[in-house]
Amino acid sequence: MNQAENQPAAETRSASINEQVTDAVTQSNVKVVAEAPAIALGNVYQKAAHATAIMFENAVNARQQQDILGQAATNQGVTQVYNIDTDGDAKILKP
Repeated sequence: MNQAENQPAAETRSASINEQVTDAVTQSNVKVVAEAPAIALGNVYQKAAHATAIMFENAVNARQQQDILGQAATNQGVTQVYNIDTDGDAKILKP
């Protein structure tokens, strides 16, 4: 019997793997592990930018609503000023 027949099947398979293959797999795993922090930080920046954009959208919307309320209040004020009865002031009283 030769030496390969005495070894279990798993040991025979692992011994016959080419070193270039194991190096490629190892480097691929290192590449994925090295990219993880960059991807995570990119996600954080993207979420922060999205939240900031929504904040500005809400600020613009609130300002537009305030402008509409201001115009409505001004319109009501002008309407009330024009509706004041001034006839009593224009009469001349005789002594």
